[in-house]
Amino acid sequence: MRHEIPLKITLFFGLFMILQYFVPHWRINEIAGTFQQWAVIVLAFAYVLGIANVVRINLDVVSKKGADWQYKIITVVALLATLLIGLIGGITPGSFFNDRLYLSMYVPMSSTMYATLAFFIASAAFRAFRVRTWQAGLLAVTAVIVMLGRVPVGRMVWSDMPGLVDWIMEVPNMVAQRGILIGAALGAVATGLKMVFGIERSYLGREK
Repeated sequence: MRHEIPLKITLFFGLFMILQYFVPHWRINEIAGTFQQWAVIVLAFAYVLGIANVVRINLDVVSKKGADWQYKIITVVALLATLLIGLIGGITPGSFFNDRLYLSMYVPMSSTMYATLAFFIASAAFRAFRVRTWQAGLLAVTAVIVMLGRVPVGRMVWSDMPGLVDWIMEVPNMVAQRGILIGAALGAVATGLKMVFGIERSYLGREK
């Protein structure tokens, strides 16, 4: 019963949400909308549970003086302060949360982190990349062209370099991206069907 009831609930709601796309009846769409609102409510409680879990884990490390426990204090304080400021002052444009915390702190720090990661990724790719086949050679040449086309040196080498880079990004790169997205979508559909029909049961926890 512990696993049978969640499996039956998943099967019912999963099949019903799929049914709404094939049976265009207003009643079915209305019920599906209600189910989606229920899902949003459950998701909100999941966020609360996640916040509580983050606070519990970090405070446990702080109480035991574990590795980097000082940073755990900063994490908990920043989390709670951000939450309280957003709840009290709101998150609308012009609020302290939106203008000070998000636009003036979070966005610049995120940009800095991604900019730093770009150097690590480039360094790792340079060290790990080996041109052993013609496909790898083609990839290396394309990567060099794209990097040159994104900096002023590329325009100095060849005035049409930026246009070539734009074509590479919009045609071959876009084709590859769409192929990856189609594959990922098919994988998501397959995983969803496995969960609906009870083949994938990892969300139920360990079997005992």
